[in-house]
Amino acid sequence: MRFAFALFLASFTANAAISDPDWKAFAEEAMRHYQALVRLDTTNPPGNETRAVEYLKKVLEADGIASITGGVEPSRLNLIARLKGNGTKKPVLLMGHTDTVTIDPKKWIKHGPFSADREGGYVYGRGTSDDKKSVVAYLMTILTLKRLNVPLERDVIFLAEASEEAGADKYGAKWVADHYRDQIAAEFCLAEGGGMRRQGGKLIMNSIQTGEKIPKGATLVAHGPAGHGSRPLPDNAVVELAQAVAAVAAWTPPMRLNDTTRAYFERVAAISSPEDAARFNSVLRSDKGSEVQAWFKQHDPAHYSMITTSISPTIIKGGYQLNVIPSEAEAVLDIRMLPDEDQNAFYDAMRKIVNNPNVEVVPREALRPETVPSSLNTDMFRALEKVEGRMFPGVRLIPTMSTGATDMAYMRELGTQCYGVGSATDVEDGPLGYGAHSDQERAREQDVQDFFRFAWNVVTEIAVRK
Repeated sequence: MRFAFALFLASFTANAAISDPDWKAFAEEAMRHYQALVRLDTTNPPGNETRAVEYLKKVLEADGIASITGGVEPSRLNLIARLKGNGTKKPVLLMGHTDTVTIDPKKWIKHGPFSADREGGYVYGRGTSDDKKSVVAYLMTILTLKRLNVPLERDVIFLAEASEEAGADKYGAKWVADHYRDQIAAEFCLAEGGGMRRQGGKLIMNSIQTGEKIPKGATLVAHGPAGHGSRPLPDNAVVELAQAVAAVAAWTPPMRLNDTTRAYFERVAAISSPEDAARFNSVLRSDKGSEVQAWFKQHDPAHYSMITTSISPTIIKGGYQLNVIPSEAEAVLDIRMLPDEDQNAFYDAMRKIVNNPNVEVVPREALRPETVPSSLNTDMFRALEKVEGRMFPGVRLIPTMSTGATDMAYMRELGTQCYGVGSATDVEDGPLGYGAHSDQERAREQDVQDFFRFAWNVVTEIAVRK
């Protein structure tokens, strides 16, 4: 721990415009807030994020920082606080969500889901990974900026949002974007979605989420005559649907890269084994693209989805009685589109793949806005790289396009350049069931503290008047 603090202090003194905070006190206070928030049950549904908002509001007010709150329901409030800069540059937004996924209490055997127990260098509880550490990191950042009277050239905005895990379009980030657009308008945003990876006790990379796929979908609806189950029909809707699902699942849409994924494969190749490096470099070669795409589809679904609009059949419905052939059957497809996908052309191509007039392809509305990746050529991305190099020398910063979805999409829709960051996690923790959304969610104390300092360093790098 002494090494980590010394490393941070060295990185901090590089910015001579700021007096040194008391980092021991900072760390102790941050942990108190972290445990306090984890102990608040904000599982979604039902949410009850106001419990966290009331706590945050009280902490902010104790330091003279005003905040505003709002939301659809009194129990599901969002909070916005702002420190004013001199207006030389546009604001930076710091965003974390206060809700968590639900729990099965029977599976939290040793440490309760809201215990925030500290044991063996870890903190246990729902939300320790996702995403109360971000809330605390940005809370401590804005508190310390205020206490030290740090001269800012940008406003620094703190958004504690509700309902990221479910219902963001109704209660959380979208509601805030619709109702408090001026209060959160910013040039840059930091939020969840990235993080450092450690393997065998060694930090191997720092993933920064600069883009995400578009969560879309479609329903395949097959039509045919109804009939008695004892008399097979050649145009049975269930059979027609099964054939359509098989055809769509076997289809491999074209591979395409963008600035984020191109940089990702270039950088990750540089830290990979020779075999993996050759495969990642092949992604960048036009003559090898289809070959490596096929390999990824079979062996590496995550990387396959990063370079291709992906399709996963997830729900099949049809029939209501054993001896009745139904006149209709349907299948739901989870489609994650590349950011530049021509959606109408994609669905037309899918219809050709299905190649059956008895099967409709019915597009579904996007679950989040359709946005392009954030630029790698911004002051914020350069600040992330600079701080990374100071705090964690030798660890590669790698821009990543998420195959899932985050609330940054709502901010990107407003024109904000967003970057997903996070604390370090152990690759080995995943199979052991200690990751986000697991039944024994936990976070390593030192990793959480390092993330708090990383957030502070990035914000002071980007927002402090030089």
